[in-house]
Amino acid sequence: MLNEIVKDAEVRMAKSIESLVDHFKRIRTGRAHPSILDSLTISYYGSDVPITQVANVSVEDSRTLAINPWEKQMVSVIEKAIMKSDLGLNPSTNGDTIRLPMPALTEETRKGYIRQARQEAENGRVSVRNVRRDANGTIKDLLKDKEVSEDEGRRAEDQVQKLTDKYVAEVDKLLEQKETDLMEI
Repeated sequence: MLNEIVKDAEVRMAKSIESLVDHFKRIRTGRAHPSILDSLTISYYGSDVPITQVANVSVEDSRTLAINPWEKQMVSVIEKAIMKSDLGLNPSTNGDTIRLPMPALTEETRKGYIRQARQEAENGRVSVRNVRRDANGTIKDLLKDKEVSEDEGRRAEDQVQKLTDKYVAEVDKLLEQKETDLMEI
């Protein structure tokens, strides 16, 4: 029973890390990368779909994305969606192709993105700690109901703490990598 609690905690902590990585992908670094558009949805025949389901997104050069919609009428829809998004990008249309030039990051915008990355990392740490709290609460309930011994409960809490330390270190490592990416010119 305690092993199940620890395994569940590990799975949930891993999901927190996946979520953090997803949030970090949305913070642009000045280099063109198709994952910048992952959060963008397009209205396609009455339903919202990711841009990758209506167009081919490719890297043209280090600072430009090329978007080739599969249907010509989608060009204006995709262009409007990009302009309405909070990505701060200005698309330019050339017939069937939409080009997205990535503006160079100024020192001020870099610092703003670093603040955003640090906030996301802190949210990731809090999420991992919340999983620890939940797991420890479940263990304490089992102890209170005398379903497990004190030694087993202590061992399980130690395992959960080791997992917490491991995943918080992973968050710190991811943040350091993102900060390095953001400070590159």
